[in-house]
Amino acid sequence: MNEIIHQAKEKLSPDLLIIILGPTASGKTKLAVELARQIDGEIISADSRQVYRDMDIGTGKDLEEYRDVPYHLINIKKPGDKYNADLFRRDFFKAYDHIINVQKQPILCGGSGSYIQSVLQDRPYAQIPKDSYLQKKLSQLAEEELLERIHTIGVPPDLQIDFHNHKRLVRALEILLYLQHHRQPKQLQRIVPNYLVFGLCPPLEKRRMSITQRLHARLQQGLVEEVKHLIEKGISPADLIYYGLEYKYITLYLQGALTYPGLLEKLNTEIHRYAKRQMTYFRKMEKDGIKIHWL
Repeated sequence: MNEIIHQAKEKLSPDLLIIILGPTASGKTKLAVELARQIDGEIISADSRQVYRDMDIGTGKDLEEYRDVPYHLINIKKPGDKYNADLFRRDFFKAYDHIINVQKQPILCGGSGSYIQSVLQDRPYAQIPKDSYLQKKLSQLAEEELLERIHTIGVPPDLQIDFHNHKRLVRALEILLYLQHHRQPKQLQRIVPNYLVFGLCPPLEKRRMSITQRLHARLQQGLVEEVKHLIEKGISPADLIYYGLEYKYITLYLQGALTYPGLLEKLNTEIHRYAKRQMTYFRKMEKDGIKIHWL
């Protein structure tokens, strides 16, 4: 905490953005709240699922931790709505400008690395329009087919692709198909030029233990009942499966595709894998030139 405050004061300026990132169950929210209380800050969430109302336990909102600290981009969308990095950018800059205007310290906190990176570095390919019909068609292709088509077309040197994520492979192929018939957009995107990034990276065994303990705690808090309630409200199983992790596997459990012990084992494993993917993305951010001060 003292290190964050010291470095923030050294770079202090009215538009400084402090960022706290880390894998799931690393204590990001707690640290961000403590920091906000000490430097008169407001928190902007960088979590791709906490934007949804009524998805509280599974996304780990832990709103009681915020106490009197103002927060943004939590509970702003209905379950079933789609949200992405482009919408996040729009909502982020609204919140960021508001915080600057009221002369508070903006703190961006979360584990969605692509969201965080989208406001720090210009992403020219993100301006290529999305075609929902084409995306639906391409999403039916297996990963191997997507990779084959991508490599057949050829990848521009400055286009970064996550080759281990099916959804991002679909988007990458959509971009490449667009570029076969259109020029690449040249309009510059707004970014935050003045920022400090701090990363939480607990030892592997501690992270594993925290993830497993938190999963059991959330199940005791009523996670299965939360998913049941969402289905009863009319949220389709397909939408819940799309949100992944807790919502995906509990939906499968409720459909009878998993036993309860099978749910526990599968979900625990997948959350550990998710944390590993988060760390991989943070390392990618560093390779892309974003300095992360690991605590």
